[in-house]
Amino acid sequence: MPAPETKPVIPIPDAAQVHLFTLRNSHGTRAVLTNLGGRVLRLDVQDREGAPGDIVLGHDDPLDNFQGEAYYGALIGRYGNRIDGGVFELDGQTYRLATNNGENHLHGGPGGFHHVLWDAQLAEDGCTLTLSYLSKDGEEGYPGNLSVEVVYTLTEQDELRIDYKATTDQATVFNPTHHSFFNLNGAGSGAVLDHILMINADRFTPVDVGLIPTGELQPVDGTPFDFRTPTAIGDRIGQDDPQLRYGGGYDHNWVLKGGAEPVAFAAEVYAPKTGRVMQVYTTEPGLQCYSGNFLTGNDVGKDGKPYAYRSALCLETQHYPDSPNHPSFPSTVLHPGDTFESTTIYRFSTR
Repeated sequence: MPAPETKPVIPIPDAAQVHLFTLRNSHGTRAVLTNLGGRVLRLDVQDREGAPGDIVLGHDDPLDNFQGEAYYGALIGRYGNRIDGGVFELDGQTYRLATNNGENHLHGGPGGFHHVLWDAQLAEDGCTLTLSYLSKDGEEGYPGNLSVEVVYTLTEQDELRIDYKATTDQATVFNPTHHSFFNLNGAGSGAVLDHILMINADRFTPVDVGLIPTGELQPVDGTPFDFRTPTAIGDRIGQDDPQLRYGGGYDHNWVLKGGAEPVAFAAEVYAPKTGRVMQVYTTEPGLQCYSGNFLTGNDVGKDGKPYAYRSALCLETQHYPDSPNHPSFPSTVLHPGDTFESTTIYRFSTR
């Protein structure tokens, strides 16, 4: 019998403690963030004609994001993606996490990083925001007091750079990620099936019906998951493939090839309509590509626009889902005395 979902009442934060921060560069690129959930609320990027447009889904009011079901623009942790049954074993001890996705643990649980108030410090140059948070021992079931710092930087190269750093006083697992929903034609402008996607990966991690990895690293060759050459997202999303049925489309982790550089190329998205290009670079070994399969149109976002089915794409850099239960996957264990460090860059241009 599956365990029931854990649905604690998450108290609504005091609005006086919720703040907005705007990062700008000299090219007119702008990011609006909040310390509530470390979310990116707006990301204004120019199209090929030089016109700026907001390319991320969400709500202008941080409290509207807080009370919704989606993870619009949020920092995710302690563990991005799913952990099977909300259970893992570490150093001979079994840990049971809060469950919020059927019987599974998803994105750090219902009270994960996307719902906490972060301490925030905006740099004088207006281009860097530093967020910090102490996740206490036992929070959502995780062991150890985890001290986390996340730095958002908007560069003169039109990059949104995210640097993560963390330490712990007890062995724990840690796998943070960022969860913006991108539409390079503009938030609320319709489906992203015309976006051209390239992913630097020869393999992906197939899943079962609960979207838990089977443990296999399957070659993408001959499957709808082969984005080694640029391909429209909609070209093969409707194929009769078991993996696409399980995810309702793309909702899978790709095994990145990496490269010689510390921050390696992971993916590129191009919107022919507006000419916007987004490239993703990361130190992480995996990339979760989610094609907005659970957006329904019932959520009305910025400018009164509904967020319809498949109207956004998430590219979440990460370690593989359920890694604590798959010893063959790259480890997500963080030990006392060690420092977790990771970088992801979203780079914008036009063509």
